[in-house]
Amino acid sequence: MAKATNNNLCKLKNVLVVRFSAIGDVAMTVPALYGACNAHPDVRFIFVTRKSMASIFLNAPANLVVHGVDLKGEYHGLSGMRRLFKEIRRDFDIDGVVDLQDVLRTKYIRLLAHLKGLKVSHIHKGLMGKHALTRRNNKVMLQLETSRSRYRATFARLGLAPDDSFVGLFGNGKASPDSFKAISQPRRPGEHWVGIAPFAKHQGKIYPIHLMEEVVAKLSSLQGLRIFLFGGGPQERDVLADWQQRFHGVTSLADGHHGFATELALLSNLDCMVSMDSANMHLASLVDIPVVSIWGATHPYCGFQGWRQAEDNIIQLSLTCRPCSVFGDRPCYRGDYLCLNGIKPAVVTDKILSILHLSPDPVKQ
Repeated sequence: MAKATNNNLCKLKNVLVVRFSAIGDVAMTVPALYGACNAHPDVRFIFVTRKSMASIFLNAPANLVVHGVDLKGEYHGLSGMRRLFKEIRRDFDIDGVVDLQDVLRTKYIRLLAHLKGLKVSHIHKGLMGKHALTRRNNKVMLQLETSRSRYRATFARLGLAPDDSFVGLFGNGKASPDSFKAISQPRRPGEHWVGIAPFAKHQGKIYPIHLMEEVVAKLSSLQGLRIFLFGGGPQERDVLADWQQRFHGVTSLADGHHGFATELALLSNLDCMVSMDSANMHLASLVDIPVVSIWGATHPYCGFQGWRQAEDNIIQLSLTCRPCSVFGDRPCYRGDYLCLNGIKPAVVTDKILSILHLSPDPVKQ
């Protein structure tokens, strides 16, 4: 394996990069991936991920190929990984592999690459540190290396260190209103736009819905403030549709099936995003808008905080039991999720309004 360096000492020309996993994990690869492409324009990077996530990679560098695959069909299981590796090697003549996930699928791809004599680098996930953070007793409350930093280090170990050129999927600007006209007309003069993504995969990450409803109600009472709701599952759609019907200036995106490109374009035009420790926090970070993130069972110390997000915009309670989980999927040690139930809606709304430089005084519609 190549020694970490800023130079491509291996003279690699075609590098396979793999990360399947969830949307948020894939989104977090973008700054390092785009940075590696920009720093090494003579290298072609072939990024392989789930087919449903390929459209995240907007305005990709010229030397990046994004290849979406169906892991439940044609490329299911280890036999599917063997077929995928064979096809990628045939079509792109790869001479290196960067594994940004380090799970059974990607380990098998690495094994196949090793047997063919290819250069390989894989992520170091820091599992011992994460265990020390989340165990019930004798916690070690130290900030761990971020996932983005781990991604960068994985590229660097092949001599493909990324630069810091990436600032957002739309550069320093915002997407054209034409890009999201299926959702909304352009912003009116003086209007403020806020996104709210109230859901996450696991209960330990979700701010109680009745409390988030208070946040939506408060914001909707303010003149010139429009709210866009993000979510997807059947239960989520019902909740968001109900809020859209009952509160002024609220638009739900849950039923639209607009796709990542359209929703990211809208996101880039928001003034602020409110999200759990979930995919929407990372997607909003990729379009360079401030995110008010709410944390419960998980903790920013685990390394999954939003890219270039201000610590002042993190909302969390200081409890000795936190964090109890890296992903929010373990039962609450206390049994009452005080880490989330204890956060007052006024704390959330005040943080949003401070970013918008607005007064919290309600205005009748």
